[in-house]
Amino acid sequence: MFSFVQEFSPFLIYGSLGALILGEILLLAGLAFLWMQNRGLKKKLAVFFSGKEAKDLEKVLLDQLKETKELDREIHELFEISNRLRELGMKSIHKTGVLRFNPFKEVGGNQSFCVALLDGKNSGIVISSLHTREGTRIYAKPVVAGLESSFPLTEEEKTTIAQAISGKPIAI
Repeated sequence: MFSFVQEFSPFLIYGSLGALILGEILLLAGLAFLWMQNRGLKKKLAVFFSGKEAKDLEKVLLDQLKETKELDREIHELFEISNRLRELGMKSIHKTGVLRFNPFKEVGGNQSFCVALLDGKNSGIVISSLHTREGTRIYAKPVVAGLESSFPLTEEEKTTIAQAISGKPIAI
């Protein structure tokens, strides 16, 4: 007849019992480690929320996102304004030159003059005034990129334009 009870060797019993105890010790050590981590996270969350609820934190984050989008829009607007100001600056007159001279030997003093008014691209006008005994004549000529356009320029006008472009007086 077959018997359900079998004999076990003491080594097998003690080995199984030792493995079971070692497993329980490892399980308890893992449980203690997880408990310590959980405790540390709870402390950090308590400091992080410090009297606030999760809804408050979500509201703060949404407000910050809205503020960031508004600041981004304002930066783009300022960038467009600065581009328009740069374009206007290039079109406005901000380079000037003045030269007084005596074109005729019979008239004393430097009563004649040239004035160059140029923009950021060295375009604009040069105005010349020639003074004689009979009267004064005034001429205006266009300047494109620092050069004559449709009317030839005199040496005095070229000198005045060069002075305006360089920003320094030029002796003739």
